[in-house]
Amino acid sequence: MNKNKVLLALASVGAFSSSAAVAQQQEGAEVQAEERIQVIGSRLSMRTATDGTAPVDIISAEELSASGITETARALQYAVPSFNFPSSSITDGSDAVRPASLRGLSPDHTLVLVNGKRRHMSALVHLNGTTGRGSSNVDLNAIPISAIKRIEVLRDGAAALYGSDAIAGVINIVLKDQDEGGSLTANAGQTYEGDGEQYKLHGSTGFELGDNGHFTVAAEYHHKNKTNRAGLDPRQQYPLVDGELDPREATFDRLNHHVGDAEFENAAVFVNAAMQVGEGEFYAFGGVSDRSSQSGAFSRRALDNRNIIEIYPDGFLPLLSPETQDVSGYVGYRFEHSGWDVDASVGYGESEFQYRVENSLNASIGPSSQTEFDAGTLTTDELNVTLDFQRFFPFVNNSDLAVAFGVSYRENSYQIDAGEPASYINGGYQGRPAGSQGFTGFKPESEVDESRDNTGFYVEVENMLTADFQWGAAMRYEDYSDFGSNTSWKLSGRYDLNDQWALRATANTGFRAPSVQQLYFSNISTLFVDRGNGLQPEQSGTFNNISDVARALGVDGLEPEESQSFSAGLVFNGYEGFTLTIDAYQIAIDDRIILSGDLSPADSPAVAEALAMSGADNARFFVNAVDTTTQGIDIVAAQEFNLDSLGSLRAQLAYGYNKTEIDDVNLPELLGGLEENLFDGVERTRMTRSVPRNNGSVVFTHSLGDLQSRVAFNYFGDYVLENNQGVQTEFSGKWTTDISARYQLNEQMIVSAGVQNLFDVYPDKQRPASQFNGIFMYPNTNAPFGFNGGYYYAEFTYNF
Repeated sequence: MNKNKVLLALASVGAFSSSAAVAQQQEGAEVQAEERIQVIGSRLSMRTATDGTAPVDIISAEELSASGITETARALQYAVPSFNFPSSSITDGSDAVRPASLRGLSPDHTLVLVNGKRRHMSALVHLNGTTGRGSSNVDLNAIPISAIKRIEVLRDGAAALYGSDAIAGVINIVLKDQDEGGSLTANAGQTYEGDGEQYKLHGSTGFELGDNGHFTVAAEYHHKNKTNRAGLDPRQQYPLVDGELDPREATFDRLNHHVGDAEFENAAVFVNAAMQVGEGEFYAFGGVSDRSSQSGAFSRRALDNRNIIEIYPDGFLPLLSPETQDVSGYVGYRFEHSGWDVDASVGYGESEFQYRVENSLNASIGPSSQTEFDAGTLTTDELNVTLDFQRFFPFVNNSDLAVAFGVSYRENSYQIDAGEPASYINGGYQGRPAGSQGFTGFKPESEVDESRDNTGFYVEVENMLTADFQWGAAMRYEDYSDFGSNTSWKLSGRYDLNDQWALRATANTGFRAPSVQQLYFSNISTLFVDRGNGLQPEQSGTFNNISDVARALGVDGLEPEESQSFSAGLVFNGYEGFTLTIDAYQIAIDDRIILSGDLSPADSPAVAEALAMSGADNARFFVNAVDTTTQGIDIVAAQEFNLDSLGSLRAQLAYGYNKTEIDDVNLPELLGGLEENLFDGVERTRMTRSVPRNNGSVVFTHSLGDLQSRVAFNYFGDYVLENNQGVQTEFSGKWTTDISARYQLNEQMIVSAGVQNLFDVYPDKQRPASQFNGIFMYPNTNAPFGFNGGYYYAEFTYNF
């Protein structure tokens, strides 16, 4: 943590502010009626979950843990159908920090808050074939489930409320705030195949802090072994012996690839505290998480020139073993002054992603090469200083007008530190490829230490003009040090037709500033690309927009993405505990930032000249290139049944549909005619069809005395992937079934058990041509529910 930044923030806390903080006071079904919950998206108090002008999902801690899912992002995926968290394998760092998205848009189109305050992003940039290629996202799995009281998901554009990134919506994670008692939970399970064994120990406890204050701490230790669904490698492994196959071919273990979930170990601690100080409330929250993971790259055969047979006589599987650390902390003070509710806060967050490569070598060094490498470190940090004001004023028709305004200051920094020399140098041995196999280290030319800052001002008003009509308006101005300013607005309204039926609608503009990762990431690494003659190594360069290569090709600096969003919804609240919401939306985004396809010297003389001195065989860039429109509909229905002596039953249906279409492609003038290279069919398909258009779930929860059981049917719709030869493969939609039971032994002890994917459902297999000799049987970059098959678990909880 940069101490100077923290001292500056503390000294400036009265001078700056952030985007609008969490707002709506609301009663939730999962809490007692008298407890008021703050919910994102509205400033009016005493509302219910279906009373807002935009759709908000509220997922309690009990719902998150009910299925036995141990990862926060995965649990959220099964709770909110419009949230996508696909599995990936052999995608470098993305195996450790997987991308997640909302409403089929990019991972960086969703803003994540913790206790209503902005959360920092991961330092990792997704490069290799995953959903959201070229983006970075918040690592939700760095926040342990044991620290979470509930999660609120605003499914609506909210840049005018919260600033950059909130194009698809906002996820607000509310931390536990207990002042006594606690719980400790142990969880263990494995897949039907007998791998993927995992165990997790987590819990939380609270203490009184002063008068009416609390200090809550939550911790987690989570270990998971890898899963592997690779096919056997049928290829020749060893050089010929006197023109004949080496006898070792008959005994070689042909399960030499790792295609599945990474092995990982994660430890995290989060705290949340508040206490009365003077006439106001001092609060603080934050946490630390540390994760080490390990996944495989492509296996190197003994006969491969990327292998040194004196080191690995049978070939080797390079292992990527990154170390990921996240640190965050906020402190603030809430008080009343002259009738205004004031909230001043300062927060800092940092993500560090250290690339480590094991069981590898640098073939260009020869037999003396080391086998483990420090390949470099990515670091991003974010400083937020905020000051918010809010109060109610008498308004027409005896109503109150909620008025909020504030100012914010944010600074983002990005650093790349080069790996050790052995991870990238060319040692000249027999013309062998340079760099650590599996992941080539960052070279000194890729090192960067840059930052940018922005200041934002906002004003919001909201009003219940009558008992039936609610309206709101917001405007936000942001000024960035690197590209200028942006102004966003939002209008919202809701009209209650009667006690049961209501209409709601919103219209807003939004923006997403290019991330510092996209502005400054740069690297030259060895990638294996299929150009029609099998996988071949290429020195692939990702060049940032301030590089000489980008300037030579006329690639301009990045500009913000801008959006226009509209939504309209119908709400029904029945007298018998039935609720229904139907919300349709359209999100048009101009100048979406993409990571381009590869340009090679053969494409044009200009490209050949630009690459001549770079040391790369091809080049790719971040460019504002694509205009898209996304349309969709979300449906959520729930019904409570009183079964008298048979207990109670809650049924819930959730369905989400979205479709993204490309409206226009705009590329730098000097690169005209190279559209297919910069934005080819692979990237078009990834942007529009790699995420299922249809997702849904039907969940039944039954309670009878001390026994609670749950059955969930989850649907993941069809999706399409395309390979480098332009061949598209459609993967059909699948249903998975989860069952679980929970029994309260006494006031302190609870036992649970369950099965996820009860019927052992797998995705469709890839076309033979895409299976790489039968090794990659399942899609390894965008599988919506993974390809591990069934999983069973048991859990024990002790409450105190």
